[in-house]
Amino acid sequence: MVIRVEEAADWPAVNAIYEAAFGQLIEADLVRHMHHDGDLILSLTAYADKPAGHIAFSHLALHETPSVKGSVLAPLAVAPEFQKQGVGSTLVRQGLERLTADGYDLVVVLGDPNYYGRFGFTPQLARSLKTPYDGPYLQALALSEKGKEAHGPVSYARAFAELK
Repeated sequence: MVIRVEEAADWPAVNAIYEAAFGQLIEADLVRHMHHDGDLILSLTAYADKPAGHIAFSHLALHETPSVKGSVLAPLAVAPEFQKQGVGSTLVRQGLERLTADGYDLVVVLGDPNYYGRFGFTPQLARSLKTPYDGPYLQALALSEKGKEAHGPVSYARAFAELK
């Protein structure tokens, strides 16, 4: 399997991954809008013998701790025929490694605590944030000591507010 930064030529593959995984293109549209708005930090595509998975990370503004460099992990999808083979985990780990190398301090995700907990995400750190998605499925991961200082209201990329 090859993981690489998504390129414009990958859009048909990204659409196919999301449509296969979710039966819709809302998530693919989210990625496209974040890219168009300049809010996409990192977009990775996994390929086996064909497109297997995709993950996106976007900007997160922390209003009370603006020195904390934050991001949002969303969306993540793996085509059904590649699920339960480590594709999603590989995408998450490589994404987190790249964000850490790029100096990011915090990643927030809305998802299954059992899945994202494997990577160190916890709801405890997320409780110090005020987001549109507060609740038991909101989790955060500090990529640095500074990330543990994050608190207060946050703003997601504009594309999240435009989801239908």
